[in-house]
Amino acid sequence: MSENHDEKPGRLPAEDFVSFGEQGAQLTYGSYLRLPDLLDAQHLESDPPAHDELLFITIHQVYELWFKQLIHEVTAAREAMVAGELWWAQHLLSRVHVIERVLVQQVDVLETMTPQDFLQFRQRLAPASGFQSVQFRELEFMSGAKDPQYLQRFRGLTDDEQARLRRRLDEPTLWDAFLAVLQAHDLPAEDDEQVVASVRTAAHDRSQYAAVWALAEALLQHDELAASWRARHVVMVERMIGGKSGTGGSSGSAYLRGRLPLQYYPLLWDVRSRL
Repeated sequence: MSENHDEKPGRLPAEDFVSFGEQGAQLTYGSYLRLPDLLDAQHLESDPPAHDELLFITIHQVYELWFKQLIHEVTAAREAMVAGELWWAQHLLSRVHVIERVLVQQVDVLETMTPQDFLQFRQRLAPASGFQSVQFRELEFMSGAKDPQYLQRFRGLTDDEQARLRRRLDEPTLWDAFLAVLQAHDLPAEDDEQVVASVRTAAHDRSQYAAVWALAEALLQHDELAASWRARHVVMVERMIGGKSGTGGSSGSAYLRGRLPLQYYPLLWDVRSRL
């Protein structure tokens, strides 16, 4: 008989406790992932129900989940650069790139919906619009494309959403963190010309500045993939609704096309012309 009088009847001693396998009985697949809540989050607005509305809701909810993950990774990459953990920052940005490619590929799934099928429920969406995605704006702000006017243009923000975006406007961006990396390697970064010259130095002396150049390339890849998503998105919108205005009141594809020239890191692109 055990001499441990603190043990409760029916409970295994600590050394025999099973935390893996069904014997543990602590979590199930469904409870860990909160599947009842997750799978109950798709509520159709159309009546009678339009077949493709479930697809439309699911795709956009998945986008928001990926946006949440991207914010998580970009935040950690920024902090790693500031802390001098450049290998970790590069690893995290590589993950960002993979997720961004998934975002582009998901448009293919959405395009299995025909314009006619979309029109069956599109009117029920107004005034909701992808323009209102706060997490997407957070990503843009964190990447370096801060736009304070967004808070004035969109008045449907909750107090929490406004606070989140204002925080992103105030905090350092990935670009700020990269400038800190340059300075930590004694590469001048006080103005644009110095930054371009410093990146050129890193490009031409990769034996000494391998980590710096790798980060510059990782940021440029992030910029390029974001541009790829915007380009893929606008073509999909034009395929679905042509030149119609957006459900949120924007000019639709005209607004999206106006954002195609956006670059997070124009100086990194400029370096290409000076190598």
